[in-house]
Amino acid sequence: MTSGPVVRPTYGSGPANREPANLGDILERVLDRGIVIAGDIRVNLLDIELLTIKLRLLIASVDTARELGIDWWAHDPWLSGRDRELVEENRRLRRRLAVAEGREEVGG
Repeated sequence: MTSGPVVRPTYGSGPANREPANLGDILERVLDRGIVIAGDIRVNLLDIELLTIKLRLLIASVDTARELGIDWWAHDPWLSGRDRELVEENRRLRRRLAVAEGREEVGG
């Protein structure tokens, strides 16, 4: 039995013996193309599923995310600064409910 050179699979395009990429190159590639990480955690006891946690993580640039139709941060009140408006609206609605239920005097 003869031993030959170790052949390692290459992933992606390009030559197999290119220089190692630095962190900046890797980050640029990930943000340009994006990366998806998915996983599930299940806790079972005697074949009874007690807990399931599904993890989905997408890492991409803002432009790439928008191309994919993902822009939740633009509409999230806590990230867009509308949280103060929601807190004030919540306070007003609670006061109106208390008045309607007779728990608070009008104007108080």
